This record gives sequence, C-alpha cells and structure tokens, in this order.
Amino acid sequence: MHFINAKGILSAKNGMNIYRGCTHGCIYCDSRSTCYKMKHDFEDVEVKQNAPELLEKVLRSKRKKCMVGTGSMCDPYMHCEEKLGLTRKCLEIIDRYGFGVTLITKSSRVLRDLDLLKSINGKSKAVVQMTLTTYDESLCKILEPNVCTTKERFETLKVLRENGIPTVVWLSPILPFINDTEENLRGILNYCFEAGVKGIICFGIGVTLREGDREYFYKKLDENFPELREKYHRKYGYSYEVTSDNNSFLMKIFYAECKAHGVMSDINEIFEYLNKFCEQESSQLSFF
Repeated sequence: MHFINAKGILSAKNGMNIYRGCTHGCIYCDSRSTCYKMKHDFEDVEVKQNAPELLEKVLRSKRKKCMVGTGSMCDPYMHCEEKLGLTRKCLEIIDRYGFGVTLITKSSRVLRDLDLLKSINGKSKAVVQMTLTTYDESLCKILEPNVCTTKERFETLKVLRENGIPTVVWLSPILPFINDTEENLRGILNYCFEAGVKGIICFGIGVTLREGDREYFYKKLDENFPELREKYHRKYGYSYEVTSDNNSFLMKIFYAECKAHGVMSDINEIFEYLNKFCEQESSQLSFF
C-alpha cells in the first residue's frame, strides 16, 4: 500500500472512499475497470491518510445533516484497515457530528466498530450493506478468495440485527454458468430472511464486464474454470452486460420470496431508504 494526502473526501452525493484498490481478490470486481483511471496496481492500495481530517472539516461546515456513504468503490474493511483504523476514525467523526452512515462491505471486520454503529444509530441511522453472491462455501473461496466466506457474512448480519443495526444485502453479481442456479439463489435468500435484512438489492442475474475488469475475470476463469472462457467469449463477446439465461426464472423467484417475507426488493425504494437521513426522537428531545 502507499499513502497520499487527498484534496477532498466527500462526493457531491456525500459518498467517500478512504482507500483505492483492494486486497479481497474477488474475480469479478468492477473497481478494476480502467475507466476509473487508477494509476497504481489494484492490490497496491492507495490510502487517503488525511481522510479523517478532511471529513471533519466538511461535516463541521455542513448546514444540513445527511447520510454519509462509503464502500461503493473499495471496501472500507479490507486487510489494511486492521492496522490503520481510518474507517473507524471517520465513523467517530460521523458520530460526533450527528450524521448518519451507510457502508458497503464483504468483511466481518465491520463488527469491530459495532459500538460506533450503535451510537450513530441511536442518534440518527447506521445501515450496513453486505454483499452476498455465493451460497456454496467452497465456490465462495474461489470467487472471493481473500475475504470472509458467505456463511461468516451471514453470521455478521445476525449480530448486527441483534444489536439493532439495519442491514441491506447486495445480491450481485451472479455469474453465468457458475452460480446462476435456483439452489444458490434460495440459499442466499434464506440467509437474508433468517438474518432479518430490510432489503435486498438485485439488478438482475448476471455480471457487468468492462475493460480492465474483463481481462482479470477471464484470467481467473482460465485458472479456475478453464472450459468457461470460450463459452463466455462465444455467448457474450465484449458485452458490458452479461446476463444469465436463467435471469427471468430466477428473478421471479427473487421477487416472490422477498414479497412473501416482507423484505424490500424495489431498488428505488431501497436507495431512498439508504439516502434518507433521520434523527431519532431521543436525540431531538435532548435539545430541549
């Protein structure tokens, strides 16, 4: 990893990425795409070492409270976070200034900061979004080799629920010819329902592939599923959207099961929930 002093930290939509690059090794990662203009090796994580100072400066001057998001590009709980603690420092600042937070991760390391998430959630709202793609544990270790397995993430979701932290699952991506099966879908959905998630985001059964991401993905297919590379080439060519033949069948199951269990599945509804800042009544009363 290497360190920089960033010029800014929050986007126009109040999102932040403390790190650029990742060490989780997921074979399908869109963040590898060349369109993001990363000028260093993806595994050589760029660390915005002044992120907490920048965040505090921005939040101190904001006239209106909002939800602060992180993890859309790079996981805030990758391996280096154990040593650096920058995500935790940023959560402390969010908590101190009374903002809300929503973060996306694949890592059980998020539980290290359960105390801060509970504190933030007691004043406003803290939502943890967890990516689940593969019910089969052995397959998970191939597709997402350097991060905790799906079952460990499921256990993490249960701990969050037990502590009153709302959760949302990203059911994405699902890889054609690899895990686009009814068995895989139902396995993940059952985890979600048992863990009491508020919503599940699924854009469809498939994956997106761009320049940079596509080459890495195909390299990993050669290593782990050598018969599939030609199959992908023949069927999808250089398409950005790689949609499973099972999409319609599996999405019907997805929507029906979510409705039956009272879990949000409409993407617009979920994003509205994630972006809506709300102040808890106890926090409002404390001003009087």
